[in-house]
Amino acid sequence: MSISRRRMLSLPALAAPFLLAAKPATDARVDSLTISFEDFLYRAPYKFGGREVDRVTMLNVRCRLSTKAGKSAEGSSAMSMGNVWAFPGLPYDTTLNAMKVLAARLATLTRDYPGYAHPLDINHNLEPAYLKAAAEVSRELNLSQPIPKLCTLVTASPLDAALHDAFGKLHNRNAFLTSGRDFVQHDLAHYLANPEFKGEFLDPYVSRRPAPRVRMYHSVGASDALSAADLHSNLNDGLPETLEAWIPYSGITAIKIKLNGADLVWDSDRVAEIDRVTTRAQAARGYKDWIYSLDFNERCPSAKHVLDFTLRLKQIAPTAFDRVQYIEQPTARDLTADRNNTMFEVAKLRPVVIDESLTGLDALLTAREMGYTGVALKACKGHSQTLLLAAAAQKYKMFRCVQDLTCPGAALVHSVGIAAWIPGTSALEANAREYVPAASKGWEKRYPGIFNVRNGYLETKGLEAPGLGT
Repeated sequence: MSISRRRMLSLPALAAPFLLAAKPATDARVDSLTISFEDFLYRAPYKFGGREVDRVTMLNVRCRLSTKAGKSAEGSSAMSMGNVWAFPGLPYDTTLNAMKVLAARLATLTRDYPGYAHPLDINHNLEPAYLKAAAEVSRELNLSQPIPKLCTLVTASPLDAALHDAFGKLHNRNAFLTSGRDFVQHDLAHYLANPEFKGEFLDPYVSRRPAPRVRMYHSVGASDALSAADLHSNLNDGLPETLEAWIPYSGITAIKIKLNGADLVWDSDRVAEIDRVTTRAQAARGYKDWIYSLDFNERCPSAKHVLDFTLRLKQIAPTAFDRVQYIEQPTARDLTADRNNTMFEVAKLRPVVIDESLTGLDALLTAREMGYTGVALKACKGHSQTLLLAAAAQKYKMFRCVQDLTCPGAALVHSVGIAAWIPGTSALEANAREYVPAASKGWEKRYPGIFNVRNGYLETKGLEAPGLGT
């Protein structure tokens, strides 16, 4: 089939050489792609990074791919728009509208991708066009701040995931096993633009089978009630309303603590109180080996502030500090703004993980130079990028964890898959069950071990199926 002029003109310049290269017979073209949106209210607000969120818009994607031999398959995915996190600084409705307009633009670019390719190549070749589209949308909407790269990645992520889901189904293989040497013509050096990865492919960086279960991190927002004494009203919806009630309900073994960052006294007192409540609840169920992670959502003014916080926490609640597994994104996401604000001393105490900062290999390398020792992998940054940065993190022997973006339904299934298929990931945050369970309605029948947690772990049975399981 010849490539239409419309499709040829829509292709970024970086993609053109691949039209002339020998293409694997497994490559596929995009036959169709549609998007839709769903809105959900939270059962209770979730406070992080000094902001409170009480709703979410899901971006749903369906696509169909086909091979030159005529075989076709449909894929689907979903992702939380997460505009408060991905595009801070402007009003909620402004950033949500910008992401919706951008989603439509990116869907057109993806739908019009010419020729046959692997999803890794489609995403790699289209990223410059995605970023250009974000700049165009920013100008057209007269935004006072341009759409950030992180926001563009979040918007594009379900498009990329749907392609991988369809590609896996097309070849009757799990999507985590269809990006290695058997299916991809380029090595990791090509995708990461780094000669350190010359001759390497994703195969050794992805497990042959998913881990049978993944430890679940339960999130405690900065305004969440810890015990019954903190409740001012009751939801009476059948789910726990305090940390103390959630612990026996879900058999919680790991707790992610959202902190304010700017007030180290409040933050350390909050961790100490969470530890007291947790210790009481865990003693009642006879459990001893729980852990914490601390997430400042980039609110700490400096690395010294983080050190002062840890010193105070060790003084007032030494057992709480002993249970801390890692510290997540303590300072501002733009690491290059202050290259002297390094994390070497903090990282001597616990792994320090980048999250908002992680938008590509360049950011990961900058973080390593500044003393960061870990990465937070997220489905919301794209399946392709997650696989590539997971490989880089493994090569550099960095600490790895998986976070969600209050991901319900298909988005959570995808996130669990990342934690199960990527070797050495410590655990997965999964907080949609706390704040927006209505968005996962029906999924508990397909994956009861993921959506009905009772032992503190997400069971991965079924995730070895073709595609992403979404």
